[in-house]
Amino acid sequence: MFAVITDIHSNIEALEVVLADIDRRGIKTIVCLGDIVGYGANPKECIDLIMERAQYCICGNHDAAVFYEPFNFNIGAERACYWTRQVLEEEPNKAFRDRRWEFLGKLPPRLVYEGMLFVHGSPRRPVNEYLFGDDVYSNPAKLMANFERFNEVACFVGHTHVPGVFVDDPYFESPGELAEPGVYEIAEDDKVIINVGSLGQPRDRDPRAAYGIVDEGRVEFVRLEYDVEKTVHKILTTPDLDDFLGHRLLEGR
Repeated sequence: MFAVITDIHSNIEALEVVLADIDRRGIKTIVCLGDIVGYGANPKECIDLIMERAQYCICGNHDAAVFYEPFNFNIGAERACYWTRQVLEEEPNKAFRDRRWEFLGKLPPRLVYEGMLFVHGSPRRPVNEYLFGDDVYSNPAKLMANFERFNEVACFVGHTHVPGVFVDDPYFESPGELAEPGVYEIAEDDKVIINVGSLGQPRDRDPRAAYGIVDEGRVEFVRLEYDVEKTVHKILTTPDLDDFLGHRLLEGR
């Protein structure tokens, strides 16, 4: 049994609630699919917790943008990226500062664990490509090209902040549309792409923190309440962070 978390986006309140739930369930292994930073007000604290608690972590596009340069970011995301970099650079404790930068710089783009593939974006472009549910209608060739890029029974992704399961018809089902709502059973002959949703910035109109639990092929989609008002207040009172980054959390968009 292990937990899959992704797209934390410097939201320490949501991260702490999710980690407490993982502990309560007795789960010992955490796989993080990246985007630890970006958008939110607590990048240092979130990096430190992921370094301490996640057994595996891969690189998200915001992690790469803070370490290198933002590419194809909107103005709000780009400003948040540069502010995050400034916060990390201004850390007065050199050991802490160096440790965080080293961690970000060494994040791999992909991971194979328990016979499954883990990336942030997509199998063919692990850091930056989005796989949207609507792609099953608007761009099925993109989805099929991604299914061809991995041989494992399942690939876990993040990046879109929207939970659900892609099958290689292609077809997409949200957690509520599954045969057992909130649960997907991976069959031996399956080939699926699974997004567990965003821990720190959900975009499926549900503001609760999202993460996944994998137990012998059974994937449970978990949602948890957290102190979203506190998170929003921090963003609204940080001049370099766009107010929209706070307001969107209230609506899960």
